[in-house]
Amino acid sequence: MAYDPSFGAWVQEHFAGLGPLTIKRMFGGAAVYSNGLIFALLDDGVVWMKADDQNAPVLRQAGSRQFTFPMKDGALMSMAYWSLPETALDDPDEAVRWARLSLDAALRKAVTKTARKPKTPK
Repeated sequence: MAYDPSFGAWVQEHFAGLGPLTIKRMFGGAAVYSNGLIFALLDDGVVWMKADDQNAPVLRQAGSRQFTFPMKDGALMSMAYWSLPETALDDPDEAVRWARLSLDAALRKAVTKTARKPKTPK
């Protein structure tokens, strides 16, 4: 992963309709947060939107591609992030609509994490 701070500045401007965003470096790339939730990753000039079973099919239909990377053994690993559709790259309003869908996916994920029962000590 590679992150360019000037790209991060563009992302903050492009997604300004969401309100304040925080971008933190992570594994050479960066994570984009809104209200403490990661809804996107930045890597090599690509905005990768958080996805789940509800919004991944819509992203696929819009021409997005899934974030993948090769493992040491040569296998391809997929992550729950999809590229921001190209039509949203020149349209901040459309980008914000996609970001809201990704924030919804992040919220759904956060709810399932907090809903799990705590492990009982043995």
